[in-house]
Amino acid sequence: MSISTKQGDKGQTGLFSGERVWKDDHRVDAYGTLDELDAHIGEAKHIIHDVNLRHLLIDIQRDLYKVMGQLSSKDGSFPIPITLEEAEKLTALVHDFEQRVGLTGFVIPGSTVQSAKLDICRTIARRAERRIVTLSKEEAVPEAILQYVNRLSDFFFILARWIEKKEDAIVYAKN
Repeated sequence: MSISTKQGDKGQTGLFSGERVWKDDHRVDAYGTLDELDAHIGEAKHIIHDVNLRHLLIDIQRDLYKVMGQLSSKDGSFPIPITLEEAEKLTALVHDFEQRVGLTGFVIPGSTVQSAKLDICRTIARRAERRIVTLSKEEAVPEAILQYVNRLSDFFFILARWIEKKEDAIVYAKN
């Protein structure tokens, strides 16, 4: 199977569910932003030293394929949807790292190369969430997607702070 359809897209793309839509469609913009995030996570895996954190990032990438697959299907036909349980698992991870870090104020991001890359992932996750919310104003988006992507930016934020804490590098906005 080729990745090139040789159909000459003329500004359109095909969804998983078969429909053709414009490439600037809100749905395409939403899953395209998640694809951008996925690429940055891929780079982050080469920067992050802790093998356990790299495994967490791979898990996130696997989840993102579920979310992107669902978003690329207007009729809900994507066979492996993200679930509320996966959103709750991500929330539990955030809470676990919050306990470990123990933040005491606003943080200036990017104190290490590793945390800076995760902060870039965080901002892309926030943009993806905004794109998904825009789509949700036009048509139904599963609650699990909204919850998962909302929690995703929190995950990248707290993971970046965890790395900074381990290196005694958290910089607070107020001294």
